[in-house]
Amino acid sequence: MQTPAALDLAHTRPRPVHWLATAAAMAAVVAVAGLLQPEAATASQTAPAAAGPADTAPPAAPDASSAVFPLDCRGHKPGVVKQGSGDLDGDGRPETVAVVRCVSGIGTPPSGVFVLTGPSRVVATLVDPADGVGVTDLAVRAGTVSATLLGYSSPEVPRCCPDRRERVKWQWKGGKFARTVVPDARSM
Repeated sequence: MQTPAALDLAHTRPRPVHWLATAAAMAAVVAVAGLLQPEAATASQTAPAAAGPADTAPPAAPDASSAVFPLDCRGHKPGVVKQGSGDLDGDGRPETVAVVRCVSGIGTPPSGVFVLTGPSRVVATLVDPADGVGVTDLAVRAGTVSATLLGYSSPEVPRCCPDRRERVKWQWKGGKFARTVVPDARSM
């Protein structure tokens, strides 16, 4: 059956103006999506709604074992070596600080130190595993995080025997964690 010429729908054939209109609409959607970004993560959280009389228990610290850390362990889950909790930013809610590294059968891979807020969300990296250091003596006390960083002075130093040792601490100041080196009378 042949359709009459009157039913020929000229508007069903795309013309350059149709493509330009589609491209302009897509550009507008992308531009609006770029402007609507979530806020940057901080170590503080918004205050909860007014607590009732039954809500007298202090909030629980985030659980480091359930967090997703920004660490590539080639398909394996990173291991939490040590953790400590405390209110680091003065908002009345505890944060958790975790020393994390990839699990290996031999040697000691570099560690990372991460700050978590509830529910187990990483909000700050105090030591990046890419720095290639080990972390010992982690402590969280009175709003301060302290640790000992063990590193290497050169690639020739055997990975079993770090020859650099630095005591550091972090405190929440001006909306971020400020790192300071603690003088150490001992030397290696």
